[in-house]
Amino acid sequence: MMSENKTMYYHDYLELDKILDSQHPESGRKGNEPAHDEMLFIIIHQAYELWFKQILFELDFIMGVFKKNIIDDNSEDLNLVRHRMNRILKIFELLTKQITLLNTMTPLDFLEFRNLLVPASGFQSLQFRLIEARLGLRMENRYNKDYYKRTNEGGFDREDFEKINKLEEDTNLLFLINKWLERMPFFENELWKNYQINSPADSSLHIFWSDYRQLYKIGLNPREAGRINDFDYIFLETKNLPADQLPPKPMFSPKAMRAALFIMLYRDFPVFQTSYQILDSLIEIDNELSNWRHKHMDMVRRMIGLRAGTGNTVGRAYLEGTLYSHYIFKDIAGLSTFLIQRNKLPKLPAELIRSLSYNN
Repeated sequence: MMSENKTMYYHDYLELDKILDSQHPESGRKGNEPAHDEMLFIIIHQAYELWFKQILFELDFIMGVFKKNIIDDNSEDLNLVRHRMNRILKIFELLTKQITLLNTMTPLDFLEFRNLLVPASGFQSLQFRLIEARLGLRMENRYNKDYYKRTNEGGFDREDFEKINKLEEDTNLLFLINKWLERMPFFENELWKNYQINSPADSSLHIFWSDYRQLYKIGLNPREAGRINDFDYIFLETKNLPADQLPPKPMFSPKAMRAALFIMLYRDFPVFQTSYQILDSLIEIDNELSNWRHKHMDMVRRMIGLRAGTGNTVGRAYLEGTLYSHYIFKDIAGLSTFLIQRNKLPKLPAELIRSLSYNN
């Protein structure tokens, strides 16, 4: 640390003594044959962990906003959330690109030091597991969940294991987004008293959703006709099919799903722009995580083929399983299934339009 009388200096501010003295290749230890590419391997993974730290830092801010009892859509809060989410997205894009740098190491280069790493593995990255848990990936949705929750060789040490357990029991971003969507105030009856009905109303439904359901049903082609049953189950909690024929139950409540769909449909209103961009950012973060997993899987296949991972995973097969199982915000991404053409959208009543205006 700097003394109080010393002026600020780049090297000291970044504490480069610590950072640049934290690369100690195992192959460089006495008795081992030095492997040139181990330095690259270490630095890339250290860079990953630094970026993971930044992602967790941004998520702390985002979750702090959504934990508020009242969130003003016209305040700076949601705009800053959108900005922080975009930053997280850009970081994940960068992490995916880093794999191309790791691929400058050939399989033979990796074999020069690979066995020295056993049983350590990227599987043991505490920060990455915390990111997944904080975003909302639940244990029951993880691929090979029994393998994930372990402290034996290749698993987590006891301290990290407890940290993960604690965070998984805590509030996550998916839960907070669900609560935020449920609070959307645009379906109060007084805002819809002058709504012009387009089809016979179903008295059991809000007047808008009764109308929208009919418009969606009419717009389905014969091969898609069964989608109306999915709509009823996801948005209206109506089960028109046997349990084994229903779509997977969404992670979001029907009320939250209705609010999210409404935002998607009427995103051109200024008041919905930031909310829509937040929902879109969640989809993109999921997509970029999937891109990273796919690139990682391809890299592992290139490096070790069908061999087991250093942490005793099944290598590529494990990564392939996570690729398809670990989407967190797939319910939001799936909303496009239930859109209708813009020119067929119900015209909103004047009272509601005024409430959607910044100058109401």
